[in-house]
Amino acid sequence: MLVAVPKEIRDGELRVALVPDIINKLTRLGLDVAIESGAGLGAQANDDAYRAAGAQVIAGDVLKNADVVLSVTALTPAQIATLKKGAITISFLSIVNQRENVEAAVKAGVTAFSLELVPRISRAQSMDALTSQALCAGYRAALVGAELSPRFFPMLMTAAGTVTPAQVLVLGAGVAGLQAIATARRLGAVVSAYDVRPSSADEVKSMGATFIELELESLEGAGGYAREMTEERAAKQRELLTPYIAKSHVVITTAAVPGRTAPRLMTAAMIDSMQEGTVIIDLAAETGGNAEGSKPGEIVTTAKGVRIWGGKDVPSQLSFHASSLYSRNVVNLLTLLTKPSVEGSALAFDINFDDEIIDGSAVTHAGLDRKAGK
Repeated sequence: MLVAVPKEIRDGELRVALVPDIINKLTRLGLDVAIESGAGLGAQANDDAYRAAGAQVIAGDVLKNADVVLSVTALTPAQIATLKKGAITISFLSIVNQRENVEAAVKAGVTAFSLELVPRISRAQSMDALTSQALCAGYRAALVGAELSPRFFPMLMTAAGTVTPAQVLVLGAGVAGLQAIATARRLGAVVSAYDVRPSSADEVKSMGATFIELELESLEGAGGYAREMTEERAAKQRELLTPYIAKSHVVITTAAVPGRTAPRLMTAAMIDSMQEGTVIIDLAAETGGNAEGSKPGEIVTTAKGVRIWGGKDVPSQLSFHASSLYSRNVVNLLTLLTKPSVEGSALAFDINFDDEIIDGSAVTHAGLDRKAGK
């Protein structure tokens, strides 16, 4: 059984789906591993490191003989068409925004697993790539905020006087938001946070931040995610948040609803209420943006002098650890699919749809779109 890892082809993507340190977990299962030459360079993993770990390094196509293909971003329809029937792919794959990829997998008879669909249950935590990558994004967001802000984050006592700490506001207290809070706190900022789920309050407070309570209805959704809100509630929320935003020096926005456009948390009018030199870090820029005017991969400066940093492939900016965490997520899911071999027999895969993790994350199988109509 051959597990193949191709180069990522998305512009700016520096992560790799499998790092050398994890390869022995696959070879111990009896799997062979092939890496396309140069696939790990963006994550500081060179070809020699892969060879030393027991992988084949191939200059050229690694897909045509693969039984399993591991990648960060979904394979393109053209790549999927080169796979043999019955091959397995594991990657991020949006069933809403990447329909062409899904249809290509159906046509090719490929079993495609999406890490975006791994259920949020305790048994699946080691496979939850959304969480591991959000952790990286939240950490990076706080660092970017500190870098772009013209202020110190911590309070400093100097001979010339006291430097007051920066006021940081985090909107959205999921994994990314909590990591942004923790990192900003370590840097010495005074941090407050808001989330539509009141259950987040205890976690925010446990990190030494202040939880903002707006006395609006909870939007707690399934699997720990937030539900999409009505426009009426969104307008009321924006009105109540404006005073907190106006006094903040850095605002980090992390709010997202899976499969939907990111909720608009900050309008142009709210941004205009902020002081000159303040910074907005919008981690949701690629899915529509939490802040009006944000653009993925760009820094936009408003007429009032507020800078809006639009996140683009943010976990990739911490490619070493993002790849390491992602590799573990992928290998743990792949291990779940393996069937212990009887002595003398070849290793086989057991795609058991009675397992809720396998059932939840499988997008296509045996020429069928398993999520169609769901």
